[in-house]
Amino acid sequence: MAAKSFKYVIVGGGVSAGYAAREFAKQGVKPGELAIISKEAVAPYERPALSKAYLFPESPARLPGFHVCVGSGGERLLPEWYKEKGIELILSTEIVKADLAAKTLISAAGETFNYQILIIATGSSVIRLTDFGVQGADAKNIYYLREIDDADKLIEAIKAKKNGKVVIVGGGYIGLELSAVMKINNLDVSMVYPEPWCMPRLFTAGIAAFYEGFYKNKGIEIIKGTVAVGFTADSNGEVKEVKLKDGRVLKADIVVVGVGGRPLTTLFKGQVEEEKGGIKTDAFFKTSIPNVYAVGDVATFPLKLYKELRRVEHVDHSRKSAEQAVKAIKASEEGKTTEEYDYLPFFYSRSFDLSWQFYGDNVGDTVIFGDNNPESPKPKFGSYWIKDGKVFGAFLEGGTPEENKAIAKVARVQPPVQNLDVLSKEGLSFACKI
Repeated sequence: MAAKSFKYVIVGGGVSAGYAAREFAKQGVKPGELAIISKEAVAPYERPALSKAYLFPESPARLPGFHVCVGSGGERLLPEWYKEKGIELILSTEIVKADLAAKTLISAAGETFNYQILIIATGSSVIRLTDFGVQGADAKNIYYLREIDDADKLIEAIKAKKNGKVVIVGGGYIGLELSAVMKINNLDVSMVYPEPWCMPRLFTAGIAAFYEGFYKNKGIEIIKGTVAVGFTADSNGEVKEVKLKDGRVLKADIVVVGVGGRPLTTLFKGQVEEEKGGIKTDAFFKTSIPNVYAVGDVATFPLKLYKELRRVEHVDHSRKSAEQAVKAIKASEEGKTTEEYDYLPFFYSRSFDLSWQFYGDNVGDTVIFGDNNPESPKPKFGSYWIKDGKVFGAFLEGGTPEENKAIAKVARVQPPVQNLDVLSKEGLSFACKI
């Protein structure tokens, strides 16, 4: 089998790959120079759609509707777009070996790909309960959500188990978004997580209390402070019960597990410098190996705003880091310089008719402001994080686009705060006047 050779290869076909391809096209990539190698069978798409609109019972999102770059208001890159630009999309192809010294990649089918410049955009894989040997975790109807195939299987289960019982294992992003969408599908939903409140990596107890109250009002049962330790199955091998560590047993027709992800760096172990669980890069996403870049979930990069190395798992960073790497590649080829990556951490979520955004860093003291009563017809509230007398982070539920821009600016500018009580009273107006 003859090796295929390209000037640029992106390994991984997720969000980063699509945004990198768009930037390459903007920078004038020549036909035949760029290939994207993806184990998925479809062109890059906006992954956040899978835990939201894709599972809606009415007017669900479907491809080609959410190919990149629609998630950030850009043109939708259909498979034909890549053809028109002379970009080779090599789909349903899993790379199983990477030799960075020889600049070669080998696929599961034995194909060899040579490159001059490599962008590692392999993203994350879901953490599975079978990884920990949880009893019965291989039963049918236990699902994970990472790729479009996973979402399709979940849709079939929702149709097959109408009005059934769903147990969501995990209280983070996926847990909250999937609990909401399962409830919209008229299923009986329970959420189980070990922490004292939901989204503990970001939410304070005060913020979480609102969402937990709101979800309870929607009829979702929330079980905190315990974990799933086993599953029982019926004679067809389908899950029927979830055993919890505290001794409770929950009936289940469907189980969805969302307990986090792991960056997919195994292919490059021992070949490239790593830090904080990811591949270490500079402010241009260059790794320790010449002509090898890493972007998105797998990159541990200098977060200029906080003067520290950080790895960020979020779609916003996946998009922006990909664009930054391509700009840096093209600039270096032309003997020019490009600006350092200066990222403001940004997270957001939508569920039911709620929508929140967070910017900055959730460190220091917090103040909460606004109407955070889960019974309110139109709740709108937020929080600031204050460290060393400055605002470091800002969160807002129910904000308008202008208000969300204002909290982003506050997190970026880090204005001084004299008095937390005054800040709590000023609330959103504090951000709007910066």
